[in-house]
Amino acid sequence: MPVEVDTVRAVSVPTRLVHGPGAVARLEGELGSLGITRPMLVTDPGVVAAGLVDRVLAHLDNVVVFDGVRPNPDIALVDRAAEAYREAGCDGLVALGGGSPIDTAKSVGVVAAHGGSIARYEWGRDPIELRIPPLVAIPTTAGTGSEVTLWAVITDHERRLKFNVGGTPLIGAHVALIDPELMLGLPRAVTAATGMDALSHAIECFTCDYHQPFNDAVALHAIELVARWLRTAVEDGSNLEARTRMAHAATLGGMAYGTESAGAAHAMSQSAGGVHDCPHGALTARVLGPVCEYNAPASPERYARIAQGLGVDTAGMDALEAARAGVEEVYRLTDDVGIPTMEQLGFSEDEIPMLARIAFEDPQTQGNAREVDVAGYEAIYRTAFAR
Repeated sequence: MPVEVDTVRAVSVPTRLVHGPGAVARLEGELGSLGITRPMLVTDPGVVAAGLVDRVLAHLDNVVVFDGVRPNPDIALVDRAAEAYREAGCDGLVALGGGSPIDTAKSVGVVAAHGGSIARYEWGRDPIELRIPPLVAIPTTAGTGSEVTLWAVITDHERRLKFNVGGTPLIGAHVALIDPELMLGLPRAVTAATGMDALSHAIECFTCDYHQPFNDAVALHAIELVARWLRTAVEDGSNLEARTRMAHAATLGGMAYGTESAGAAHAMSQSAGGVHDCPHGALTARVLGPVCEYNAPASPERYARIAQGLGVDTAGMDALEAARAGVEEVYRLTDDVGIPTMEQLGFSEDEIPMLARIAFEDPQTQGNAREVDVAGYEAIYRTAFAR
């Protein structure tokens, strides 16, 4: 693979990683080291119902609980949580849950540090200039990697789209407590969708125009881990080794993101997720194969390396043959773990022109492995509905 030797790049990893079964017991000590005396715990009703909040509260004192996070958090939700943070006199944050609580907590931190509404800090508008208050992120799903990404994704219902906040180490969590025991018993559908989300981060960041060696390394290992362990985690939710390996895959996939965008699959799922309220991971998974099929001819060597990471025997194949074999393995994994169809996710084929247009307008179109216009997105969407 050719290496760009004349480009200066940077990698920022502002988050301390504490990982392994039982890691949540380190929470009190981590809060103390960050100087947090009045934390706000940001979570959602599902995490409460699963009993995970009670397990975390055993390690917290003087805590304020905000448990009103919904999937695909929106502007009003973030602003309301930020107001609760200020009124309670909090000096730090603990996020417990999947990407939605963690993205909400990061966004609350932005508003707490800068004021105003989170809408002001959409990427490309007001810059984030201050470090967010100390944040400990505790993921309960293995997918988004939000515990280590430098982004948050927020829904704007008025414009029917999602927008990015961040792209800077200033928004990153200070500590990620990655405890796979918190993921035991996660429902099959959630395990599948979030696991495929981790794979999509790794594949898109390995192939996008912004790829670089340090991110490549974690992306490739994330691909290998998902290929080896996702089916097991879906079939046996009590398998701690599978949960541990998938937790690592999610975090590595998040680290592959860096400060850059991913590619067309995320442009599609992020924009379409503002049209119909459906699970981000499942939607990303459903379009991942079609995007890989579209992109592979433009970067066959990289997609051939992905095929190897997915466990495909590429002996005797040229790069493009191997790349296409890898794409078929992505489709196979998508089906094996039971990802819903586009129709099951709430979409119809007559929406394709609109979906293609808003995908093209999404910033994550930039850097896709192959140049893609509105017609290209329409073709990818047609494939997604047909597979």
